[in-house]
Amino acid sequence: MRLGFDNDKYLNMQSEHIRRRIDEFGGKLYLELGGKLFDDYHASRVLPGFRPDSKLQMLLQLADKAEVVIVIAASDIERNKVRSDLGITYDQDVMRLIDSFRSVGLYVGSVVLTMFDQAHEESVKFKKYLESCGIPVYLHYTISGYPSNVEKIVSDEGYGKNEYIQTSRELVIVTAPGPGSGKMATCLSQLYHEHRRGIRAGYAKFETFPIWNLPLKHAVNLAYEAATTDLDDVNMIDPYHLEAYGSTAVNYNRDVEIFPVLEAIFTKIYGYCPYKSPTDMGVNMAGNCIFDDDAVTDAASQEIIRRYYTALVSEAKGKVSQDIVYKQELIMKKAGLTSADRPVVASALNKAQETDAPAAAIMLHDGRIITGKTTDLLGSCSSMLLNSLKVLAQIPDCIDLLSESVIRPIHQLKTKYLGSKNPRLHMDEVLHALAICASTSDTARLAMDQLDKLRDCEAHSTVILSHADNSMFKKLGIHLTCEGKYQNDSLFHL
Repeated sequence: MRLGFDNDKYLNMQSEHIRRRIDEFGGKLYLELGGKLFDDYHASRVLPGFRPDSKLQMLLQLADKAEVVIVIAASDIERNKVRSDLGITYDQDVMRLIDSFRSVGLYVGSVVLTMFDQAHEESVKFKKYLESCGIPVYLHYTISGYPSNVEKIVSDEGYGKNEYIQTSRELVIVTAPGPGSGKMATCLSQLYHEHRRGIRAGYAKFETFPIWNLPLKHAVNLAYEAATTDLDDVNMIDPYHLEAYGSTAVNYNRDVEIFPVLEAIFTKIYGYCPYKSPTDMGVNMAGNCIFDDDAVTDAASQEIIRRYYTALVSEAKGKVSQDIVYKQELIMKKAGLTSADRPVVASALNKAQETDAPAAAIMLHDGRIITGKTTDLLGSCSSMLLNSLKVLAQIPDCIDLLSESVIRPIHQLKTKYLGSKNPRLHMDEVLHALAICASTSDTARLAMDQLDKLRDCEAHSTVILSHADNSMFKKLGIHLTCEGKYQNDSLFHL
């Protein structure tokens, strides 16, 4: 993979910038942390060289100064809102986050239930459970007229009703399982309470995207739009920054729209606003760490196309409306991209047309494209996987990595004893069989040794895949796209 982002520079530059922001506010900073902290795979895909846990590693450089406050909306607990990438509910993710932070030595100070009212029975149960585990829990309430009624918000009837969060460190990282949890409101509520106690504190926002000092239509910023179409986020030039400084900076619509309210809230609390624009609130240094713009642009362009295909699959599953697909198509046009810019698409479709059955294709890091077809015993992705391992290991095509005598018993197990309606081997079953063969076969062992070389390769399937195959692509680190159609017309698909 061609790198374009200096991760070490980013870690040093970002932590130093946050230290300076703490000092600017007299020694205490509430830092709203957006996006994923432990597993930011979007950033690692569009900024090749960015490691998925980079933000975490940066914060670990400030561990002695930092404590974490995790925010969750009570309404999300009540409706069992699920993180689609992990398949767990938001309240479960709070516990996962607590364990994850603690495991790396970051101090978790408390959890805040936002937008709370007494009718939230499940939230009350969750609060009691956390407290039984020794975790302080604070309640913040819905404020009528929020966010426009500044007079009420910044008063005893607004932020004053919220419970004051006890903190002990100079850097308070406010994070959440997902968007819309109330991170910003929690930070501002704390500023109000700190000010009433005579404690000087500040607020800043740490989000990687959009990158403020890249052009508005740079592929990296368009990839962020493509990733957030369901949130109706749109990148735009920050008009407040342009007016204040005479220079352009990229932000997104929600921050620009809310800034007049934030400005009024800051003024109400402090008597002045410390920021001249929503971009000023940010502390993101990622744009300063790109050293190969072409590499980053190419990577982000692939992400835009991947998001388009993800939308097609989601539409086919009934999870999103056609409007989301239209938005993704518009972003593709803004970036000047088509599916032809993803070579594996044409290769997979051509193989499917040639064989009149589902097919798959993968592009290796040297540019070679390997295809896989559907057979009686193997799915197309399983065939593609075995074919690519053979190519990487320089094993002649005439040699079968898995003989029919190995595959047949698994086939029989699935159909005769396990009641499977799909007898063909999935990728995980193929790899398990290959691993067993590797104990006695040097050829199989050589093929297994190539698996790491598939990480960050691009692949495409001509049909929507099963959960088992989708999961295996993720585990192998292969960037998969699929056509927005199933192999058959059944209404139920696993």
